[in-house]
Amino acid sequence: MKTKSLIILLSLFSFILLSFKNDKPAYQLYDKQGNQIVYSEMINKIKDADIVFFGELHDNPISHWMEKQVTQDLYQQRKNDLILGAEMFEADNQLILNEYLNGYSNTKTFEEEARLWPNYKTDYKPLVEFAKEKKIKFIATNIPRRYASLVHKKGFEGINDLSAEAKKHIAPLPINYDPNVNCYKQMMNMGGTMQAHINKNFPKAQAIKDATMAYFILKNWQKGKVFIHYNGSYHSDNFEGIVWHLKQQNKNLNIVTITTVLQNKVETLEDEYKNTADYIFCVPEDMTRTY
Repeated sequence: MKTKSLIILLSLFSFILLSFKNDKPAYQLYDKQGNQIVYSEMINKIKDADIVFFGELHDNPISHWMEKQVTQDLYQQRKNDLILGAEMFEADNQLILNEYLNGYSNTKTFEEEARLWPNYKTDYKPLVEFAKEKKIKFIATNIPRRYASLVHKKGFEGINDLSAEAKKHIAPLPINYDPNVNCYKQMMNMGGTMQAHINKNFPKAQAIKDATMAYFILKNWQKGKVFIHYNGSYHSDNFEGIVWHLKQQNKNLNIVTITTVLQNKVETLEDEYKNTADYIFCVPEDMTRTY
């Protein structure tokens, strides 16, 4: 009887595996060691974090859909102990964002006056509207693009003479910058369309973004709260970028990272992606792009 039951269980397990292989999964979730896990397991483990980074691929619909799912489910766990923030909003737009969230301006006014990314309405508006509905804070963490461009042209010296008002939207100077941190070091060898932009200040422009986002995250995070931050995966992959800057200021923070990667097949995580984040959303590389 036991042998018969075992045969039935093995047959069922084989059927499940075969069904998965014949199916068309939109993603597979892994832990950093490359073990397949279920979504609910990740939510249960990240709900007590101080800061959660969701590293997206900007044009990937699964990233944007999953950001909304993670946000909704963390809200169910933590309610008003949740704070949102994003790379996609520049710090000098915080007042405009606050006025919209608090009902002092309408959608048309907000979307005309804020410097929004071209894919805002499809990819980031659902997060802003969720924050507005639930009355939770949404922080514009990124440096204004004009100041990052200034660093790209002139190095950190280029922003030293900015007004005190301008510097309110940048991490305090001098910036803690280590060119040997791998994410900055690698930038000097980028190819493709980025090659035309590479100069000695190229990684410094990235660092001023990371440092500023870290600054505004830490400025708005409170003990007992969960701050979830949406950013391009390069800003938090390998526990570098923004994460590195945060750890320089507070090594005791409980930081959890999520990233998104593309693979031809999602059933097994490729070695190059292991340990890039605490949790890895693996998406088929032929997934439709949002732009």
